[in-house]
Amino acid sequence: MSRIALHWRILLGMVLGVIYGLLSATFGWSRFTSDWVVPFGDIFLNLLKVIAVPLIVGSIVTGVASLSDIRKLSRIGGKTVAIYMGTTAVAITVGLVMVNVFQPGNSVPHELQQELQATYQSDADFGVDEAEAVQSHGPLQTFVDMIPTNIVGAAGNNRNMLQVVVFSLLLGVALVMLPFEKAKPLIDVFASLTAVIIQIVQLIMVMAPIGVFGLIAKTINQVAKDDIGAAVELLGALGFYCLVVVGGLLLHALITFPVLLKIFTRVSIVKFFKAIAPAQLLAFSTSSSGATLPVTMDVCQKRVGVSKEVSSFVLPLGATINMDGTALYQAVAAVFIAQTLGMGLDIGAQLQILLTAVFASIGAAAVPGAGLIILVIILEAIGVPTAGIALILGVDRILDMCRTAVNVTGDATVATVVDSIEGGLRPPDEAALEGTA
Repeated sequence: MSRIALHWRILLGMVLGVIYGLLSATFGWSRFTSDWVVPFGDIFLNLLKVIAVPLIVGSIVTGVASLSDIRKLSRIGGKTVAIYMGTTAVAITVGLVMVNVFQPGNSVPHELQQELQATYQSDADFGVDEAEAVQSHGPLQTFVDMIPTNIVGAAGNNRNMLQVVVFSLLLGVALVMLPFEKAKPLIDVFASLTAVIIQIVQLIMVMAPIGVFGLIAKTINQVAKDDIGAAVELLGALGFYCLVVVGGLLLHALITFPVLLKIFTRVSIVKFFKAIAPAQLLAFSTSSSGATLPVTMDVCQKRVGVSKEVSSFVLPLGATINMDGTALYQAVAAVFIAQTLGMGLDIGAQLQILLTAVFASIGAAAVPGAGLIILVIILEAIGVPTAGIALILGVDRILDMCRTAVNVTGDATVATVVDSIEGGLRPPDEAALEGTA
């Protein structure tokens, strides 16, 4: 098994998880699945989450400190943020075009609308409450929230990842400004921390196929319980909407990212996607770009050839502010809900969706379900009843997996582009690329 490439082992775990999940729903094994299968997925996910904060702190501090020049840091940071925001805007535009062309909301029967709203009303109310708390703040509150009052407290909650990133950037910049002989001991500590965490990642990934199996079985169990017919009915009714979302995600992933790679790098597009496959599959399984970050950094450095200084800065930042897949989904979902409720959205409202989604995605927690709160904010901004999110919650978990995979693909693409522009991209380890090492 150890000679099989990691992405094939993860894919095998996913396929077996799907088969088991369907069998569980068919034969009424939901209780057994919850008690004896799902915990393996939760353990795997928790292991990835627990190393996310130390990895971000160690990698950003060492990455920034290794630049040794504030001007270089400013140059790389400016390019990274500009490309991230640009690709997010393109993703939202793709989503808006898809949902306006195919108009999936017009195909949902009125009876199903009422049934879905009744089923998921409590979840919808929770999202509305969270969004109202965000909207009650002033226009600059987002920037206030980026600054931690207690770094230990911020590090104890993965939803405060942006605060950890800001603190790590500040610490890295301060080390660059210090005389090298004074900064070196602390830089060495963070470099050692990063190396240890990467080694822990290698240990965790040994159980990746089992963990992915448990996570996929958990997802199907949540949707279907002991009634496979309920899952089929729900997916069938909202299938057109799902196809529009997935179609938009595929267009963005297979056109926007390859175009960037073609223009700015000499990397083979086929080899690039093959190289980052483990990170994509893990992102799909966990629905968390934060939990996937250790693997994303590993494959970008070893299999794509991105330099450590760029990957250590660009990828943790991307896991926090770059949400292409999430932003595209939010654009489609907002217009879909409006269509389903019989509300037309003019060009001004759709432009507002674009702007709101771009800026709201910055700082969104890199954890499952975080996009729900942003979606409520978007709906409020364009005057669509927020209770309408109940229409899509039944399939949200499945789409969350797809959009997270696109988020991680975007992070890897931008890291590769930025490193190529900076002249640091090196040929990857061919043995690692082939999965034989």
